[in-house]
Amino acid sequence: MVNSQGNQPIDNPIQPQAQSGVENVDLGRTQITDDLSQLLEILPETIREHLTTHSSLSSLIEVVMDLGRLPEARFPNKAEYISDIPVTRSDLKYAIERVGHFSGDNRAGIEQTLHRISAIRNRTGEIIGLTCRVGRSVFGTIHMIRDLVESGQSILMLGRPGVGKTTALREIARVLADELHKRVVIIDTSNEIAGDGDIPHPAIGRARRMQVAAPEFQHKVMIEAVENHMPEVIVIDEIGTELEALAARTIAERGVQLVGTAHGNQIENLIKNPTLCDLVGGIQSVTLGDEEARRRGSQKTVLERKAPPTFEIAVEMSERKRWVVHERVSETVDTLLRGRQPDLQVRTVSESGKVTITKELQPQNPTTTKTTAAVRPFGSAGLRASGKMQPLPAQTLPELGRRPQAVPEEKSFEQMLNESLYPSDRFASAADYGFEEISPLAGPNGEDLPLHVYPYGVSRHQLDQVIRTLALPVVVTKDIDSADVVLAVRSHVKNHSKLRQMSKNRQVPIFTINSSSVPKIAHSLRRMLHLEEGSTPEVSDVSLFAQSGSDDEIEALEEARLAVEQIVIPKGQPVELLPRGGQVRKMQHELVEHYRLKSCSFGDEPNRRLRIYPA
Repeated sequence: MVNSQGNQPIDNPIQPQAQSGVENVDLGRTQITDDLSQLLEILPETIREHLTTHSSLSSLIEVVMDLGRLPEARFPNKAEYISDIPVTRSDLKYAIERVGHFSGDNRAGIEQTLHRISAIRNRTGEIIGLTCRVGRSVFGTIHMIRDLVESGQSILMLGRPGVGKTTALREIARVLADELHKRVVIIDTSNEIAGDGDIPHPAIGRARRMQVAAPEFQHKVMIEAVENHMPEVIVIDEIGTELEALAARTIAERGVQLVGTAHGNQIENLIKNPTLCDLVGGIQSVTLGDEEARRRGSQKTVLERKAPPTFEIAVEMSERKRWVVHERVSETVDTLLRGRQPDLQVRTVSESGKVTITKELQPQNPTTTKTTAAVRPFGSAGLRASGKMQPLPAQTLPELGRRPQAVPEEKSFEQMLNESLYPSDRFASAADYGFEEISPLAGPNGEDLPLHVYPYGVSRHQLDQVIRTLALPVVVTKDIDSADVVLAVRSHVKNHSKLRQMSKNRQVPIFTINSSSVPKIAHSLRRMLHLEEGSTPEVSDVSLFAQSGSDDEIEALEEARLAVEQIVIPKGQPVELLPRGGQVRKMQHELVEHYRLKSCSFGDEPNRRLRIYPA
């Protein structure tokens, strides 16, 4: 911050409170100088006479003359016609003869003034319209950011056209050259900063000006200035191409302070602009590991800043007397890429010249940020589509019976089907089927045990192994007519309308699992039979989860079982297992899932291994 003289830093930095922190600095009034009379001299007499006597002449922004239309004067809050006579070719010729040469960007100026004359041409190249912009040198405009200018860091000015970017740039160049005694070189592409002609306007002070022959050569002149003239500060107006952005980065890396403007109202505009995003560090797509993605609470593929920003400070000139300052562009960009809004430092100046600095803290809600991944139901995209296990839901199944309530058959079945196909491992309740609850000593529909199960898409070998190992009163049947319940893989039953119709006609409930794995089958059969499961399911035989039953598989599964039962569950600590092959790790995943714990594989082959996390 700066004091009332505008040249010393204030000792006390901004201290934001719970909502905002406010600091007032008295800076005095600004001084405005222009050469308005010289602009009026190039205008036709009829237009000049009307403007000379206009009450708002001192606030004139520009004069527009289009062939065959009435001449128009534009002021800060209004625009009005200044003559009843349309503009003629002779009027345009009169003005063109009194200005300098029009360059490749169709801009010209008036010798030793800051006025800008822009031309509109027809398809043959003839000028049919002029925009005569008033150029003013305003002393005192940068008092809001004087402390930033003195810091020696590179500053990027953003804002819509006409908000005062070039005026501020001119004032910054003068302060750096005259008051801070630095070697300043201005890259003046359209002679807008230092005026037209070979002699620069006094508004830039001791700063030197390098003119650019054509806009497409601006990046070359930028590099030339650094190599030939040993500047401490380079001032650039309107960085708009990728070559200019790369030249700006090259200059910044050589230790030269940059002060420039760019197209865009806010930093978000630059992030989304592939041509200019390098000014704020560039954007790249990065794939995170499972652990880092979990720690961040984000998706595995995220956007991150590629490099340090070219400009350390950014100023968003939303209005002439209200600027938003980002003192650490790198932190602002990182915050935006994570889907959150950065805290804003807003600087405003009153009519009396007093600057108010406000720290606006943005509310952060992690449930609504763009990069926070929504928690998906377990099994919504396959057993391990997310790259890691999720704990199984510990919920009990309400008892099902065969005494129907007064619920329409069609509606009850559709409810059952919708719940069955919903992407989660939720088991149907009695209300889903239209039945009332009965004693848990029978099967799902009140039948005597053993329970007859018709498998569809489920491995018969694994189903028999689960029934035999757990000694469950279940019989596998190949005939749906004799089945009490259908156990199906969700992806199969979704597209099998005939199975759904047969189940509906026979009033046989469908239980779905998202994969034909041993833990899923065992879990579903226990729930069908209303068997109470403790908080820690027991594994009587790890061979239940083995495929070939080899010694390596049994050893790996026993290692996982001991880790879970002796460390993870009783001590609540994560455990890393020994490196294993892909198939063996899959079996370990299924065993861990049986304990309702989560696990993930990490590391590179051949050292890829399992990590088990407490619930």
